[in-house]
Amino acid sequence: MTTFADIEAARDRIEGAVYRSPCQPSIPLSEITGMDILCKLDNLQRTGSFKERGARNALALLPSGQQHRGVIAASAGNHAQALAYQGRLLGIPATVVMPRYAPLIKIGNCQKLGATVILYGNDFAGAKARAHEIAVEEGLAYIDGYDDPAIIAGQGTMGLEILEQVPDVAAVVVPIGGAGLIAGVSLAVKTKHPDVRVIGVEADHVASFSAALQAGQPTCIAMSATLADGLAIPQVGANAFAIARPRVDKVVTVTEEQIAISILRIVELEKGVVEGAAATPLAACLSGQLSELAGKRVVLLLCGGNIDPNVLSRVIERGLVADGRLCRFTAVISDRPGGLADLATQIASTGASVKQVVHDRAFAGSDISAVQVLCTVETRNRAHLLELREKLQTHGVQTFDSN
Repeated sequence: MTTFADIEAARDRIEGAVYRSPCQPSIPLSEITGMDILCKLDNLQRTGSFKERGARNALALLPSGQQHRGVIAASAGNHAQALAYQGRLLGIPATVVMPRYAPLIKIGNCQKLGATVILYGNDFAGAKARAHEIAVEEGLAYIDGYDDPAIIAGQGTMGLEILEQVPDVAAVVVPIGGAGLIAGVSLAVKTKHPDVRVIGVEADHVASFSAALQAGQPTCIAMSATLADGLAIPQVGANAFAIARPRVDKVVTVTEEQIAISILRIVELEKGVVEGAAATPLAACLSGQLSELAGKRVVLLLCGGNIDPNVLSRVIERGLVADGRLCRFTAVISDRPGGLADLATQIASTGASVKQVVHDRAFAGSDISAVQVLCTVETRNRAHLLELREKLQTHGVQTFDSN
């Protein structure tokens, strides 16, 4: 079992090899949450996530003979990148087995960092099983990304840094996947300051920690696809759960829509890029489930920034839709000359912006003098959208929602 002394030793061990990330106050996030928000920016690590902390500590503790033979791990991406990078710094060969669905950017980055990448299985469980087989076949050390005691100790160094950077912190909000991060952080925080609240956050599609709490022990769950791919672990680690369970004050779950909106908020308000897992702490604060933290000093762990640019583009668009700032509706207008120009004029008069227009004559109904126009429009918010719909209605333009 990882101890607080292990975390302190890990801090000394990773010194100079892992970036001591800033923990910065955020005025805009404080304003929208009603809390005094600070962000621990581990998305600024060289490989884009907190995983370097545990990877460096675990690799440095290996016997020299094992360091020469190398290591292997299963990972959806961040642990793999951390092992590849820190292994390269230490001269330790790294092999990573990633699920076939792993984000392309994470696969490419692992290869660039010198790791041997094997794509296997449709989920993390399949990749992990194959990694264990290869470890036996080739004499490699398997390094668990969230349950290895050395990994947990390394992740706990973030908790020590937070307490040093924000001595008066009231609560830390931590994403939960396999539970290695929250185990290490909660052990560090609760040992030094038992009164600081530790809040865990899960994506509702992959809530394995909540399932473990209900069952009283780690239990395997069925998972669904999620924006928070870094949290997509079917069963929390036994060591991690044993450490975190008595130290975590509260666990909440957030929806895919809340995660998407939080990614958008961080892009717009913090000028930062985070992956879905790292957006869950903000999603929790915006969800209304942490009202007890109103006005209190709260640290959000923005623990990863490795999001595929194509996914980020889609997430931003979905966030805009959820926000009421990007909408689509069908308008029935006259097919005579000037009909479309009149519609565009009415939309522009409200300050909305037309992004796309598609005519549909063939399926417009029995009235051959009318045409359906599928409009994608940018608005300021939902109230602005309502204003636009009312404006069109007063000018005799029939509209209805389009999926």
